[in-house]
Amino acid sequence: MELRRVVITGLGSLTPLGNTLQEYWEGLVNGVSGAELITRFDTSKFKTRFACTLKGYDPLNYFDRKDVRKFDACTQYGLISADQAIRDSGLDLEKIDTTRTGVIWGSGIGGLDTFLEEIMAFGRGDGTPRFSPFFIPKMIADITAGHISIKYGFRGPNFTTVSACASAANALVDAMNYIRLGKADIFVTGGSEAAVNEAGVGGFNSMHAISTRNEDFKTASRPFDKDRDGFVLGEGSGALVFEELQHALRRGARIYAEIIGGGLSGDAYHMTSPHPEGLGAYLSMKTALDDAGLNPEEIDHINTHGTSTPLNDITEPRGIVRLFGEHAYKISINSTKSMTGHLLGAAGAIEAIAAILAIYNNIVPPTINHFTDDPEIDNKLDFTYHTAVKRMVRTALSNTFGFGGHNVSIVFRKYQD
Repeated sequence: MELRRVVITGLGSLTPLGNTLQEYWEGLVNGVSGAELITRFDTSKFKTRFACTLKGYDPLNYFDRKDVRKFDACTQYGLISADQAIRDSGLDLEKIDTTRTGVIWGSGIGGLDTFLEEIMAFGRGDGTPRFSPFFIPKMIADITAGHISIKYGFRGPNFTTVSACASAANALVDAMNYIRLGKADIFVTGGSEAAVNEAGVGGFNSMHAISTRNEDFKTASRPFDKDRDGFVLGEGSGALVFEELQHALRRGARIYAEIIGGGLSGDAYHMTSPHPEGLGAYLSMKTALDDAGLNPEEIDHINTHGTSTPLNDITEPRGIVRLFGEHAYKISINSTKSMTGHLLGAAGAIEAIAAILAIYNNIVPPTINHFTDDPEIDNKLDFTYHTAVKRMVRTALSNTFGFGGHNVSIVFRKYQD
């Protein structure tokens, strides 16, 4: 069957670089670090005392007090970015078919704040079970998709993907395929995460996964640098409106880009470590290109997973060189995690947005905080260190990989009639 074309008509973001899409993009292009010392809890006994947190965020600027009680921060972030994306799309909600409008969302953890608060409160008590009636509905990872659907009356497919840090990217690929196959006309898709709390920081510390560079936290996220010591925990949300092409054209929508392919793979190797030769990354990228009907030489830009962890930053470039060969050295590669930190299950959404805006604006944001080349990494690759680059970006690949060996690659293309 002939697959329908899918375009992106709306974007929204709430990130450590800013609470709007414009602030996010300007922060990326200008190479701004979103890292700050954590002030929301006492970090004096933690190995890591910083994270990439939202700036000036007050839920009461977006919700009334009654709703704040009902929504975990993960859901708050998702509702805010979804509202931004819907407004940005220019959709007239009175005119669309809500039975063919769905929500597919991603979150790796869900309501960790809520879980932590309720369990700590129970532990401080006398053993009597006094749990909030909102405990379970606030905590479960699927609830953000549900609340977006409820708020706007979207009655199409509605669910959440959970694949650790690949969660939002999985959501995007699913949304694309539902529209391609004629199952829906519009999706609000993306992801949100809110894990900057005692459990999140302490848990990742115990795994030695996050940086402990407390005295130099602004430069702690160092993708592909020899002295990287782990990722920087981030929080926030990204939302995208996917729309069937003819539906978008009929209403005169502004089109940012077209999504033309998605590739998924499993490392089948280790619980948290990537395949040492980048096999999973290679397979997801190759599958994405095959799905898009592209040759490797047609890719201009790759927004890498690029976590600033010792293993990922060696294996992902290996997968790139294996797939792209000599063309790999002509691709503008970057890691926006050097600025945003790692938003876990939301990473795939905000990084897809970065890749889309690179296409739309013909600007590739930089990889910041690079000081020393790692001899285990092919440093002939163009990692767009330090400064954004203006270049024609016709096609871009966005990579997102998660614990458990989940790999997702997505191909976006500049829209053409």
